[in-house]
Amino acid sequence: MKRVLAALLAGALFGVGLAVGGMTDPHVVLGFLDVTGAFDPTLLFVMLGATGTTAIAFRFVLRRDRPLLDADFHLPTRTVIDRDLVVGAIVFGVGWGLAGYCPGPVLVGAAGGAWTAWVFVPAMLSGAVLQRVTSARRAISPA
Repeated sequence: MKRVLAALLAGALFGVGLAVGGMTDPHVVLGFLDVTGAFDPTLLFVMLGATGTTAIAFRFVLRRDRPLLDADFHLPTRTVIDRDLVVGAIVFGVGWGLAGYCPGPVLVGAAGGAWTAWVFVPAMLSGAVLQRVTSARRAISPA
């Protein structure tokens, strides 16, 4: 139960941070990507703040033997840059650049009642299902 409450608290804090930083407004994200037009540096400041906080906090957190509410840290172990990673990053970037949304902010926007988020969420979920289906098919098909 403590893990669930900690996850809910972390998610709520993340959502509040996204809302306060203006990241639930796709126009802010699209403004950041419009480097030759109406450039909006807000996303840059949010990313720098998040990167700085993470770089400092991870040094302290990872010194621990284990997390407070789990037996082990669950960190990525893959270091290979393969086709799936590159294609996934391209698809994510194109979708983000076209819509101005990525998964975290769109869920906060949907919870806040933004109609554009409600249009994007089904497309995002469809893409997730499509990725699962194609990955499963590739895993069972002979090479």
